[in-house]
Amino acid sequence: MRRIVAGVICLLVMGAPHAWSRAGDGSSIGSRGSQTFSLPSPNRTAPYGAQPLQRSLTPSPNFGTQPQPSVGSPVPPPFTPPAQRGSFMQGMLGGFVGAGLLGMLAGGGMFHGVTDLGALFGLILQLTLLYMAFRVVSGLVFSARTAFAGGGSAAPPGPQIMPAPHSIPIGPQDYQAFERTLQGVQHAWSQHDINTMRLLASPEMVSYFGEQMAEQTSRGVRNVVDNVRLEQGDISDAWEEGGREYATVAMRFSMTDITYDGAGRVVQGQPGLRSTATEYWTFMRVPGGRWLLSAIQQAR
Repeated sequence: MRRIVAGVICLLVMGAPHAWSRAGDGSSIGSRGSQTFSLPSPNRTAPYGAQPLQRSLTPSPNFGTQPQPSVGSPVPPPFTPPAQRGSFMQGMLGGFVGAGLLGMLAGGGMFHGVTDLGALFGLILQLTLLYMAFRVVSGLVFSARTAFAGGGSAAPPGPQIMPAPHSIPIGPQDYQAFERTLQGVQHAWSQHDINTMRLLASPEMVSYFGEQMAEQTSRGVRNVVDNVRLEQGDISDAWEEGGREYATVAMRFSMTDITYDGAGRVVQGQPGLRSTATEYWTFMRVPGGRWLLSAIQQAR
């Protein structure tokens, strides 16, 4: 009966859509600074490059795009500035009509007071000057309102230009630090030791590892990665930006990768059998500081 129960548990876990396998669950997660949405360079260890990151706290760049109205929201009609709402002739005609109405109210005819040719030209000149003064004042008011609505500037801000990162050298001590971090992260992962993980990885990566560990605990299993050995590693990219240094390394490593249930039974993997994985690991640090894991990407 116990063997049947163990077999059923094994089938349920192995048949689930999620399979636990080393730190990161075989996903592509984390951030690479300004290179987050650029793929690392291929090299001898991973000649086909890396998969793009599936999860990252780095916001996706969207420079040059204009905000679009939400679905179902009314679209306002296009705004027409006051300078386009009338013409000079319309304004002058309105002046004539106004003058005629005033004449009628005074008891005269429609063109009372403008029968003389000189008086007519004088009236036209006065109306022209009044119309031009009105246009000037309206333009100043409109410009002031536009500047106020735009926060004091009528021109929209241009796209942000980030300084281009420059390459940095990577030496033997750095490669040794990368290998130690690889082994330390896998050990902390196996022990569900989140405190040690904080000393080895960025806060973003620690949060992802914590979620994956909690999922294992909820399902009553634990993935144990042991006897980690770096078989080959090649630098892909190394650069500095914003007071931080980054290095992306393609690493092929071997290990024993086994998942146990709460009773210690094997539900995935085979004891004593070594498996191999190839991943891109990105490390970050302040200049002269300790390298921390900031991203994992699966090789293609």
